Amino acid sequence: MTQDDQYLRLLSIFHYVVAGMAALFSLVPTIHVAVGIGLVSGAFTDPKEPFPFALVGWFLIAFGSIFIACGFTFAVCLFLAGRFLDQRRRYLFCLVMAGVACMFMPFGTVLGIFTIVMLLKENVKAQFGVTGEQAVSPSSPTSAS
Repeated sequence: MTQDDQYLRLLSIFHYVVAGMAALFSLVPTIHVAVGIGLVSGAFTDPKEPFPFALVGWFLIAFGSIFIACGFTFAVCLFLAGRFLDQRRRYLFCLVMAGVACMFMPFGTVLGIFTIVMLLKENVKAQFGVTGEQAVSPSSPTSAS
């Protein structure tokens, strides 16, 4: 096992850990969804109150649900990137997810930078079966004219 293999294995494990943290942090808007449900059901309002809080409740439910769905999507994609790193498959997906992971500060930033540095090495590209030309741009069909 070479040193690059060990580094890729560690990066794969760290992708799993950061994906778990991202999934956990994506549950924070659950509070907003719960408050929105309470407002829609009328649990927090006085029946004599003239202002309709249902609209605010639906707003909280919608945006909370969207943030939760986006967070879980990010976590699943990060988990898959770790799996693909371990299997040495889908080079471009791993590279793109490393860039996206940089937005999840501070852990994702560190993980993304180390992953990008590893994936740009020529011998790591060879393990993924990617030549230098394939890594830069997708192959385009040539016209027979």
